[in-house]
Amino acid sequence: MASDVLEAKLESVLPALSRVGAVVKFDLGDDGSEILDARSAPAKLVADIDVPPDCTIKITQDNLLKLLDGKLDPMLGYTLGKIKVAGSLGVAMKLIGALG
Repeated sequence: MASDVLEAKLESVLPALSRVGAVVKFDLGDDGSEILDARSAPAKLVADIDVPPDCTIKITQDNLLKLLDGKLDPMLGYTLGKIKVAGSLGVAMKLIGALG
């Protein structure tokens, strides 16, 4: 499971993420994963879910923290390969819009 700092940061942005309307998995590699269930408001972080994610974002824990802090531009991170997206790119774009 990800660090307490990351979980606290994700919890703080949950109200904005409610409009994503999908399940997003953050694959943090060796640091585990976080699953965002934003199919209905309020969005919540869950340990496991009964449906496959609409979008999986592969990112390191450090880069996810930078993204949430506004220190990593999502488009630049994607271009440089620091952020990889599997599944719906539309959901990924909604996520970026909700974080911005």
